Amino acid sequence: MFVERQTYRKRRMQDAARFLPVIGLVLFLLPLFWPRGPEDGIAMSVAIEYIFAVWIALVAGALVLSFLIKEEPALEDGGAPEPPRGRND
Repeated sequence: MFVERQTYRKRRMQDAARFLPVIGLVLFLLPLFWPRGPEDGIAMSVAIEYIFAVWIALVAGALVLSFLIKEEPALEDGGAPEPPRGRND
């Protein structure tokens, strides 16, 4: 089955938007695996900065994806768009 390039790209962007919360969850849980302790651990301030940076990156990623999958403008008559005409039409 052939899918137009624009439709294919739009679907992949929608898939990426659906997967973004999963990526965020993994990145938010990552500091739980960092070593703890004053000698070999990571400071709490670094962990908080990391969480804030991940949050900003997720917001920016969602913004970019929302612009990439923006819907086409609605038709004036409210009907469905006509299919593209091929050589045999």
